[in-house]
Amino acid sequence: MSFKIEEKSSSNLVVEEQNGDLPGSTSYEKAMEALSSLITRQKRGDKSNIGGKYGKLERMEMYLQILGLEEQIAGLKIIHVAGTKGKGSTCAFCEAILRQCGLRTGLFTSPHLIDVRERFRIHGLDISEEKFLKYFWDIWDQLRDKVTEDLPMPPLFQFLTIMAFKIFLSEQVDVAIIEVGLGGRLDSTNVIKRPVVCGIASLGMDHMEALGDTLESIALHKAGILKPNTLAFTVPQLPEAMAVLKEVARDLMVPLEIVPPISYEKLKGTKLSLAGDHQYVNAALAVALCKSWLRQTCTWDKLLSNDASEEDLPDAFLRGLSSARLSGRAQVVHDMDSNSSISGGDLIFYMDGAHTAESMDVCARWFSSAVKENDNPASLSLVSSPLENGYVHKKENINDSSKITKRILLFNCMEVRSPHLLLPQLIGTCASSGVHFSKALFVPSISTYNKVTSGASVTTLTGYKKDLSWQFGMQRIWEKIIHGKDSGFDKDIRTEFLENSSTQGFSYSDYSHCNLGEGHHACSLVIPSLPQAIKWLRDCVKENPSFKVQVLVTGSLHLVGDVLKLLRK
Repeated sequence: MSFKIEEKSSSNLVVEEQNGDLPGSTSYEKAMEALSSLITRQKRGDKSNIGGKYGKLERMEMYLQILGLEEQIAGLKIIHVAGTKGKGSTCAFCEAILRQCGLRTGLFTSPHLIDVRERFRIHGLDISEEKFLKYFWDIWDQLRDKVTEDLPMPPLFQFLTIMAFKIFLSEQVDVAIIEVGLGGRLDSTNVIKRPVVCGIASLGMDHMEALGDTLESIALHKAGILKPNTLAFTVPQLPEAMAVLKEVARDLMVPLEIVPPISYEKLKGTKLSLAGDHQYVNAALAVALCKSWLRQTCTWDKLLSNDASEEDLPDAFLRGLSSARLSGRAQVVHDMDSNSSISGGDLIFYMDGAHTAESMDVCARWFSSAVKENDNPASLSLVSSPLENGYVHKKENINDSSKITKRILLFNCMEVRSPHLLLPQLIGTCASSGVHFSKALFVPSISTYNKVTSGASVTTLTGYKKDLSWQFGMQRIWEKIIHGKDSGFDKDIRTEFLENSSTQGFSYSDYSHCNLGEGHHACSLVIPSLPQAIKWLRDCVKENPSFKVQVLVTGSLHLVGDVLKLLRK
């Protein structure tokens, strides 16, 4: 089967079948085109232009009815998790713990960083391309046949949520761990009527355009996943958020338990696989959710040895906490560029998708701790490099104490974010730990809000042009923080990048006024594209063999995903 995308209405696109068969990879790219046609907003913050007379959750239930899934979903034993910060990590810990307990797990998270299949894990592995295509086209064809003016094709996240339910039911998972996409009360995942247990991770200010501009309003949305008489757990929250959660729980007669961060004693020397002190909060929530799930499904007692205490963590829990994975959150990757002559350890990327002031503070604390560990030969022996399917392998760290350490910020954030809040938080928190940046690079992301691409898609620099006014605005904020004034060479840089932006001859020397070999303090650059920024960093290390360059990539999960994709090629 082959197909083409064609207009059906202003708010709905369909894929039309044509004769002939396509090889798998081509079929997968066509599926990405079809998914892209479901995006109803050009960028974050825009209002969805989907038509029809039904509300979001009404549409979800109708789609599930068409597919015959509505009643089947009740058979899934679900852990449902909402939150502003840490819900993805909590879900990853839950999945790893329950898989180590011998259960067949399903995990649905968002967003994806490199390939959309990352959102669906079956027993610890991203769903295969073959299975993805099988479930995708089955759902697509059934829904497309039922499209009406009042019930158009579902927007992207709704479609992917439907896919998650279909996949987990078809793959017969023992437990489905479902991460809320945005908010909770009106989220597409909230068609779940009888979860086994619910969790609410740390709350903060994010997605205010959709959830409201107060912590109370955001907490009310998140608490929308709580169900009557269903056990629920949360972590310590700010008072105004906690008051809302308790009130909603009381009204629904929900037993809401507040879980303190997990202690070192309980971990018995086990090191969490996800880095950062904040993960002790997420790990504790995951442990509580998994214990509750196991008790309610009558499998908890089987895990306890005869002499074990109820308070002790079973070995399976410890194995899960030490093996959970979640790309793009506090992730360290050594550049393994096969085309360079640099030795391992010269160029290290520290990646975290922080994009709120609170998460930027957490990111800065993690980065400051991680680079200090890396600078201590005795404290770090293993680092990661990217492989297929989101896994990493470990490589012995070659630590050369004679190298000169340089720290660079590689930054971008979406235009609905507030760089005037994010950058001061990042710089201040790092500085309080004695960590300072030599340079800052501001770049546009490759991925766009209105297109879904596969992990195999190729990015080229030929004829590359992009409006960089947003990046120049962030650069001015940086310069004002660092130097107390706007950049004195801003105009020259604008002219310089315009001359270089469409050429493939871009090199480290093109920005001679801001290379690491010179003594300029905290210089900043706007670089026309992310591939060129990676090239600049690699050139920097090649031309300065005495340097060890530590790059913090943050501000956007889209940016982190794009960097991972480029490093993997």
